[in-house]
Amino acid sequence: MKKPDTPGVIAPPPLIYLGFLLAGWGLAELGARPEAAGAGLDWLAAGFGLEMAARRGIALTLIVGGLLLDGMAAGLFRRRGTAVEPWKPSTALIIEGPYRFSRNPIYLGFAITYVGLAIAMNSWIALILLVPCLFVIDRFVIRREERYLSLKFGAAYDVYRQKVRRWL
Repeated sequence: MKKPDTPGVIAPPPLIYLGFLLAGWGLAELGARPEAAGAGLDWLAAGFGLEMAARRGIALTLIVGGLLLDGMAAGLFRRRGTAVEPWKPSTALIIEGPYRFSRNPIYLGFAITYVGLAIAMNSWIALILLVPCLFVIDRFVIRREERYLSLKFGAAYDVYRQKVRRWL
């Protein structure tokens, strides 16, 4: 049986980020319940201590910046006629634009957007959950993609990987 021409990522990356963000939101909501204080879980609802206007401005800047980076990076895939979705075959190696600085600008954009959303939610716990989220993305998405791209594009990808960092 022929192996599929995909990296075999664990799940769609946007859903991984969303899952961790929703877990953070849920934990913050749990910590805000009156019975949470009695159980010593009220710390889950801790916020950033920023005024609403400042928090909104920071959050909006990060969300828009992350989405712009995602859009710019994904647009390169579309212009080159290759799938941006990691569960579809890659037909071209993209190494220009933001890919000159990061091998994963889309995931970097997702992370920036995530930070903005955690700040908008005023949730430290959601922000903290970005760390295990990035671990999952790194180990179960990016590493699988890198193996796939190395097999698919050979020396061209290996040279690119040596020149450009995984994240920044």
